[in-house]
Amino acid sequence: MSVLTIEKLTASVGAEITGIDTDRLLSEDLAGPILDALEHNGVLVIPGLHLAPEAQVAFGRRLGEVDYSPGHHPVAGIYRVTLDKSKNSSANKLKATFDWHIDGCTPTGDEYPQMATILSAKAVSDKGGETEFASSYAAYDRLSDDEKERFASLRVVHSLEASQSRVTPDPDPETLTRWRSWPSSEHPLIWTHRSGRRSLVLGASADYVVGMDRAEGRAILDDLLTRATEPAHVYRHQWSVGDTVIWDNRGVLHRAAPYDHSSPREMLRTTVLGDEPIK
Repeated sequence: MSVLTIEKLTASVGAEITGIDTDRLLSEDLAGPILDALEHNGVLVIPGLHLAPEAQVAFGRRLGEVDYSPGHHPVAGIYRVTLDKSKNSSANKLKATFDWHIDGCTPTGDEYPQMATILSAKAVSDKGGETEFASSYAAYDRLSDDEKERFASLRVVHSLEASQSRVTPDPDPETLTRWRSWPSSEHPLIWTHRSGRRSLVLGASADYVVGMDRAEGRAILDDLLTRATEPAHVYRHQWSVGDTVIWDNRGVLHRAAPYDHSSPREMLRTTVLGDEPIK
């Protein structure tokens, strides 16, 4: 089995891989070791890899099934993350990524949350634009036994409106109608994974707790998110051009630090689709 050189970045989330280049990434059988490292660390940083878009998609295919939805980029399997509307006509929606979230909590159909995300830096912002990560596995582990018991049966409705309204708190009627046309999803607050591990399903898309007073449920969700993302439990990646970061979306919350809409920041994202429902 191929061996990776891995150094942890924080106690609860994040590790750096060194001594690897594109040729090795695509020629050696590294999928197993990388998936194992993701399971244990949540986030893997490969600095200065300078992964070409085609190579990024090829590597993604080694990890699982790649999402080939249109991504404002000529290479299928690549989604261009930028606030530049000339490069991504959906740029305004990306401002919602400034809040903590888990990708795929509000699917349009029966899709499962994404398994992993590969993100490579093509241009960075002079100010802001860092990406922060927090382990939702570790957040569950830090709960008291009483909390684990109390929260075990709670279910939470997630919606696009909940996340977008954080960015645009006073939408016009057309925008609000568009948000509400997107289906909401109901998930358990605590995700029991096939591995036996448990994590908290939190983030900007979490709207309300089913069967609970809205204010009371909202207070619980806000408190849990605050505790999960305390600075001591967060890895904050300061991007350099050429960096590649991979994270396990099933057990990691993430967000981008705000940056100016005129910034040249451009990330290329490849999504590895999930095969595990939240239950």
